[in-house]
Amino acid sequence: MDRVPVNDTIIYSLARLVDDAQKDRRDPSHSDIEFQLNRAALTHVDPNKDGPPVGKAKRLRTVLNWAIENDISKAEKLAAGIISSVKGCGGFRESSPNFVGADAIADLGTALRPEGVVLGDDGSMSPVALDSLSGRNLSQALRGYVNRAKKGIEDAALVVGTSKDLMEAVAAHVIQELWGSYPSTANFPTLLGQAFVALDMATPDKAPAQGEHQRCRLERSLYETACSINNLRNKQGTGHGRPWVPDLRVAEAKAAVEFIGTISELMLDNLERKKP
Repeated sequence: MDRVPVNDTIIYSLARLVDDAQKDRRDPSHSDIEFQLNRAALTHVDPNKDGPPVGKAKRLRTVLNWAIENDISKAEKLAAGIISSVKGCGGFRESSPNFVGADAIADLGTALRPEGVVLGDDGSMSPVALDSLSGRNLSQALRGYVNRAKKGIEDAALVVGTSKDLMEAVAAHVIQELWGSYPSTANFPTLLGQAFVALDMATPDKAPAQGEHQRCRLERSLYETACSINNLRNKQGTGHGRPWVPDLRVAEAKAAVEFIGTISELMLDNLERKKP
């Protein structure tokens, strides 16, 4: 994986991988970290660039804290680079002088898993196999993708490791949880419509009724928005690369991803309300 999700807990866990303040010096070195900063195009916020030198852990925390607020995709690239660098230095191998410690590895793995990433004891990373999850565990994993989608991160439009996009995966999960099974061969509008019905959300198929709540108009609009976004998907794609039709502008793709996150989050919230 060339990018991994980043949040405050993950930043703290990553900093522990490079922190050698209380121990003998270990790699990755400051030079190794600088290489990853260059690779992620984040050297302009490196506190060691112009000011007095700071330790590796503080250096990494400073850059990542800036990046999650200003350029999350670069934060994700840097995080993946740091993990790879630590792995390359033997940081995940107990016999290595650069071993970071079992607790630090376990804490990072615990922080990454809710975001849809499995960290192996050897530092390898892979997407959580969603097909093996169900119930609350699947809801939690899907929320990891939702959080990334709401930030406009493009690859969150596809649920990595499956053939589904995020809204399709959420819709299938909703139907499975509330009705016991879902139609695996249904097209996207049908699947989404069934999920909306299961969640007591209005769709265009249900005509407005006198006195209905104003949220029904919003729900119908969200259904239409979701179907419109689905039509922008590159149906010839393989799940790798940009998941949109070739002529979609970058700003449009970002807006589409953010809508995917918002609609998916509402569906998961309503599922939680119906099935606490």
